[in-house]
Amino acid sequence: MAALANRIKPHQIKLWGAELGFQAVGIADVDLSAAGGRLAEWLGMGWHGEMDYMARHAALRSQPADLVPGTVRVLSCRMDYLADIPGPVERELQEFSQAYIARYARGRDYHKVMRGRLQKLCERIESEVGPFGHRAFADSAPVMEVELAVRAGIGWRGKHTLLLDRQGSWFFLGEIYCDLDLETDAPVANHCGTCRKCIDICPTQAITAPYQLDARRCISYLTIELKGPIPEDLRPLIGNRVYGCDDCQLVCPWNGFAKTSAELDFQVRNGLDSSSLLQLFAWTEEEFDRRMQGSPIRRIGYERWLRNLAVGLGNAPTSPEVIFSLKQKSDHSSALVREHVNWALERHGVAA
Repeated sequence: MAALANRIKPHQIKLWGAELGFQAVGIADVDLSAAGGRLAEWLGMGWHGEMDYMARHAALRSQPADLVPGTVRVLSCRMDYLADIPGPVERELQEFSQAYIARYARGRDYHKVMRGRLQKLCERIESEVGPFGHRAFADSAPVMEVELAVRAGIGWRGKHTLLLDRQGSWFFLGEIYCDLDLETDAPVANHCGTCRKCIDICPTQAITAPYQLDARRCISYLTIELKGPIPEDLRPLIGNRVYGCDDCQLVCPWNGFAKTSAELDFQVRNGLDSSSLLQLFAWTEEEFDRRMQGSPIRRIGYERWLRNLAVGLGNAPTSPEVIFSLKQKSDHSSALVREHVNWALERHGVAA
């Protein structure tokens, strides 16, 4: 809708986005053909693991107009979520009896927050130009959010495959597909240089080369996406990371310039930044459901929650408390939980 687009300028949209709590808004075209080829190659190597939805909707990812007919532009929106300034990665993970949970998951589920703000931005645009074709996404559809953010000038793709800008990578991305023929933003330069800290720090060496990630080895995949047993050879490498992993972000020099978010929904809930493995492992299923209401962690369910914590306890320092806690669930009704609990007991020299 070129006529409608003429009634609104990109800087107006960016100003409205800032008023709604977005730290950046950029405008991208929809030519993702090159990215589609890279995705096909990645899928061909099987690096997506059990994430079948990546292959099932691959074509839609690289063809925005097929996903939302009439789409000619994508508004890429960034929202910061960091609730605290992290210390060095070594200090963050040196307390092996404490559960480490990825920072993005310590507060409320961001999907509702992001979707609500995106919808308000759509309404603000509509108040200016009248009805227009649009659809908002917050990690809820086959969308190449990093590629679109790169094309929208929001940042550059880091060697860990996440989006980066000069204030780091602690942010969420959301998109608005629309039929407004707006002026696009230019991509920004890549500022990773020769740095390879994210590659070298990865506990499981999931980053096989710059810009290449084998998700099957990624701790975020293993603790969140994987539904079955965690491969035994990778369990010791997971350490105390029970939901996601931030190592590649914690070590990134650009994240030294990150700022904290003022969003109340992203503040830490349920002490998830300071809880011990034993405390979390003691939660009943009812307590897990109650405490994780509104949390992204709830999506993995209680069974996988216990699976992950059992691995963490298997890697924790041996103590009577750890052994007692594990034994309490050695006959758990879930075969998945029993397998990982018994593995953990064996790590502490206790026969299963």
